[in-house]
Amino acid sequence: MNEHASITKPATRTYQKSTTPTKIDFTRPEGEEAICAPGSMHWRIFKNSIAMGIGGVAAVLLEFADARIRSGVWDHSVYPVDPIGRSQRTGMAAMLGVYGPKSMAQRVIGGVNRMHAKVAGETPNGEKYTAQDPELLDWVSATAQYGFLTAYDRFVHKLSEEEKLDYWTGGDEIAKLYGVTEIPHSEADFLVMMERLVPRFEPHQINSDFLEIVSSGKARPQIPAFIHRALARAAVDILPPIVREKLDLGPEWNLSLPERLMVKFIGRQADKKVDTESPAYQAALRLGLPGNTAWQ
Repeated sequence: MNEHASITKPATRTYQKSTTPTKIDFTRPEGEEAICAPGSMHWRIFKNSIAMGIGGVAAVLLEFADARIRSGVWDHSVYPVDPIGRSQRTGMAAMLGVYGPKSMAQRVIGGVNRMHAKVAGETPNGEKYTAQDPELLDWVSATAQYGFLTAYDRFVHKLSEEEKLDYWTGGDEIAKLYGVTEIPHSEADFLVMMERLVPRFEPHQINSDFLEIVSSGKARPQIPAFIHRALARAAVDILPPIVREKLDLGPEWNLSLPERLMVKFIGRQADKKVDTESPAYQAALRLGLPGNTAWQ
């Protein structure tokens, strides 16, 4: 069996230990600014768990389309044995970059970069890769930008061109901390970057296994499985058509009209619900602002 054949196959490799804390107190230290300012589009979008979930799944699919990234994640992280935990830590790192105290964000991102410096290997076809390859760093950052924005625009609230521009240009400082050198400032820029990589994209069992895990609802079993399936299909729905074609994600991943309406409903409801335990709420308190700042 190909070593990458199944995401649930027991692994015997030594994995890089994550440097991202699983729990962060966003209320401390009092008064310390975040990299992204309150009132920014990043504060607005990242508070929405539905947009983040859909966008995050889409970003992973866009990344795993390239064998170098897929192999790097598979061979050097806990992803094969703990995809949910790994995804949750990645999400926490994203929240820290937007809402966390700037000094902590810089420190944790520095740790991530040092960990990535140790990641190198070969794809099953023998192509060498490193996690610090500028092309791969740029693509991983761009997929997150595209995924979160597109999910919010498609399933929460339609954004104006000015709002989209504010988002595309508002994350430069975070991206540069990760070593990103090419930062798209529009969807058109993102698609130009994607077109250079598209010839590399290929279907793989890992993509299907990943979507099946998302659909299963193992991450949040208290939520009905049919909602998880709809969210997974929503993630496929926002992929550029050529990517979906390259990944061979067929009609079984089509988002039906009832599912689309349901996802939009829960996305908008999530945008209204003020969560006092969320990074957005706690970060506002740290800055001496009303907790619901990101919801205003």
